Amino acid sequence: MFVDTAKVFVQAGRGGDGAVSFRHEIYVDKGGPDGGDGGKGGDVIFVASEGLNTLVDFRYKPELKATPGEAGAKRDRHGKSGKALYVKVPVGTIIRRDGRIIADFTEANQEVVVARGGDGGFGNAHFKSSVRQAPRIAEKGEPGDTFEAELELKLLADVGLVGFPNAGKSTFLSVVSNARPEIADYAFTTLTPNLGVADIDDGSLLIADIPGLIKGASEGKGLGDAFLRHVERTAVLLHLIDAYSNDIAADYKTIRSELASYSESLISRPEIIALTKTEGLDAELIQMQIDAVKAVAPDSQVFAISSAAHTGVKEVLRALRTKVEENRALKIEEADPDVDFDGLPIISLSSEQVAKAWHIEKLENEEGSVFRVTGHKIEKFARRTRFDTHEGVNRLRDIMKKMGITYALTRAGADGASLIRIGNDEFPLIEQ
Repeated sequence: MFVDTAKVFVQAGRGGDGAVSFRHEIYVDKGGPDGGDGGKGGDVIFVASEGLNTLVDFRYKPELKATPGEAGAKRDRHGKSGKALYVKVPVGTIIRRDGRIIADFTEANQEVVVARGGDGGFGNAHFKSSVRQAPRIAEKGEPGDTFEAELELKLLADVGLVGFPNAGKSTFLSVVSNARPEIADYAFTTLTPNLGVADIDDGSLLIADIPGLIKGASEGKGLGDAFLRHVERTAVLLHLIDAYSNDIAADYKTIRSELASYSESLISRPEIIALTKTEGLDAELIQMQIDAVKAVAPDSQVFAISSAAHTGVKEVLRALRTKVEENRALKIEEADPDVDFDGLPIISLSSEQVAKAWHIEKLENEEGSVFRVTGHKIEKFARRTRFDTHEGVNRLRDIMKKMGITYALTRAGADGASLIRIGNDEFPLIEQ
């Protein structure tokens, strides 16, 4: 069963909680803190596999959860980290989170950490100092990344075959490659995309055959609109047209119109045209059909082929290989990092500065003012704070003071009793 879209619930492991513990030894009245740290939660890691060509497995396993980290324990024993969850996907898979692409698998064995496990909380042994001999502070483990991921498979191929149903795409693929698509003398024989490798001279081409297009395919008619995504990434399009068509120019323009309606990038893709099933036609009629196509596609190469008789096939493959190599060379040139930006320096914050940045927003409600504090680092500290202990909250207040947040809050109008909101938790600015 071929499936090229899926939605899955992804949850990385939660970090283990840190422990509060003190040594209990014979003849030692007051042992020091020995609470260990919690273990890190397991990551969810996606891996591209050449052995897969469908997302069907995700229809039956819609939840992907890594294991949590274990809690710390007495005697400075750290909790065990959660085991990472490795998930195999086909090469060509795109993963989106909230509509934003977070992973694009273009090579076999490529690995991406899609959801990160939460850090484990520190145990009280971590907080011992010369002025704090018996800390009763320990952190909670952070939750792991949790979200609904949207998976989309776009086959990666050098050449994409397009054309009307029964134009000879599957027959062409079966002749030039090791693919064995279903072939019959009726429209919509191909119900799922097929991939085949065609050897030509000292190289090869990966060719994708998709279900045939009809007028209105880009609007949902027929089968083609569901599979056009699979030719979006191809370097070159091979447009196959039945040489027996009564209006070959109109057929060509219909398919081109559907490609343009689906994606602007498809219409600008390099193209080669091949008239198929020419084994039963005389040379004069074939030339007349070629001339009709060239009248509406003057810039495209046009070939006459017969997959059944194996005529013209090698010439088409050689032309395709040349086009693919030209396209790849152009892509490399466009991706050249040595780009001149008119000598203007680019000034940006470092990743550390971005992490430490924070923002204060004053919110009004029926009970008065609440000051919301946001920022990567301060929110991370808040997630690890035990708000049910005054030691934990006071430590967060100390961190806010060191980061300059407390000073900024007072300048914004906050007093000691003002409620501060970080994430989902609220607490007074100063202990009451």
